Amino acid sequence: MSFFASLHQYSDVARLLLRLTLGAIFLLHGLPKRGLWSAKPSDRMPATMLRNLRILSIAEPAGALGLIFGFLTQFAALGLVIVMLGAITFLRTKAHRKFKEENAPGWEFEFLLMMVALALAIVGGGKYALDRVVFGI
Repeated sequence: MSFFASLHQYSDVARLLLRLTLGAIFLLHGLPKRGLWSAKPSDRMPATMLRNLRILSIAEPAGALGLIFGFLTQFAALGLVIVMLGAITFLRTKAHRKFKEENAPGWEFEFLLMMVALALAIVGGGKYALDRVVFGI
């Protein structure tokens, strides 16, 4: 058990890895949404959905960069929790997905992303974050 106890000294490295991983995922999913700024509403994409996706084209990369650099980490992570709550709500109510579908994607991945973001919102960016340099936290 002393091996596992000794791992606690690497908690700031773990926070860094979580921030970088979650930030990379949101950046890679958010940046392609920039193309929606030139799209027009249609039957397949009503104006309200297009508006929401345009907002996400800003929120996801901004939150991702906040996590990657550890700047306003808790605020950025909380924003991404809200984004994922919206995604899960959409998947449950509009796409009628269950948590885990038998032969199709469920919403378990979105739930995992939300929980990692929530954990970072609670524990903060750690020692290797700009928050420590700028705000002393």
